[in-house]
Amino acid sequence: MTPWERFATVARGGKADRVPVALIVDSPWLPGYAAVDTLDYFLKTDQWLHINRDLLTRFPDVAWIPGFWIEYGMAAEPSAFGARIMWYHDQPPAIEPVLGGLAALKDVEPADPQYHGFMPLILQRYVDTENQLLRDGINIKMVAARGPFAVTGWMLSMTELMVLLQTDPEAMHQLLDTVTTTIIAWLRAQLSVLKAPEGIMVLDDIVGLLSPKLFEEFARPYMTRLFSEFNGMIRIYHNDTPCPHLIKPMANLGFDVFNFSHETDIAKVQEAMPNIALMGNVSPYAVMVNGTPQEVEEWARECIRKTNKKNLILSAGGGVSPGTPAEAIDALVKVVKEMD
Repeated sequence: MTPWERFATVARGGKADRVPVALIVDSPWLPGYAAVDTLDYFLKTDQWLHINRDLLTRFPDVAWIPGFWIEYGMAAEPSAFGARIMWYHDQPPAIEPVLGGLAALKDVEPADPQYHGFMPLILQRYVDTENQLLRDGINIKMVAARGPFAVTGWMLSMTELMVLLQTDPEAMHQLLDTVTTTIIAWLRAQLSVLKAPEGIMVLDDIVGLLSPKLFEEFARPYMTRLFSEFNGMIRIYHNDTPCPHLIKPMANLGFDVFNFSHETDIAKVQEAMPNIALMGNVSPYAVMVNGTPQEVEEWARECIRKTNKKNLILSAGGGVSPGTPAEAIDALVKVVKEMD
């Protein structure tokens, strides 16, 4: 089986020939890994393609998630609502909250991925990128979007978001509905320009900050609606905020794969989510960045032991952190190969 076939098989509830290794990678890690300027990574498309293409050669046993991800940090969705983007040579761009806050946003219409912000540029890059990859028999398998709470938090500021959920719930429902509509359209637009996509990934750590009450009132309706729009596809949910109080409530939101914090015991997550593939959960910074390959191996073996390999996709407990050495990734692969 190929790395993607292993990943997809387990994601869909099947049994692969061995435990898949899959990692979420994007602009926080890749420019540093390749020793290039972050702006060059974004702007020099040939260099970007070479860096991402080289991952398949350097790490032939890893599934890269979502794979050939055309992203500008967190900027794609907030840019469509007028957020100002700040660019850096050594890190992904930062997002300034929209001027006027909730008053300026509560009556805004959903953004159109064909016209607003960075979305049209990303769509065209996907077309061009896949056309080049198809010459080598490679197609892009998955697309991604930030979730409604992450996007809204960047537009308002995270503090303002948390306050307004409690002080102005009606207006926040209206805004979250608009943002969710936009995210669904954005994912559909990305899927529509690819030849044979198989999945989506939604990244929203902010849900993990909610109380159980706020989760039920706000997160459940919008996250359930979002995932239900893509029935039949592999649906990944990334949320690496430690939130043990929400693990069981999140189990029926409608996703197939859960990428979560290393601070949450994988055995307890498996107990709460028996029918969901668990993508994790080696410590991404303390171990993958700062640990030795032997320590990575120990964490990986512990994940395997605690889950008995059932529904496990071996990964970091979150995305690949800046500064992660290649040897840490090699260590993950080594552990699963030893089990063959």
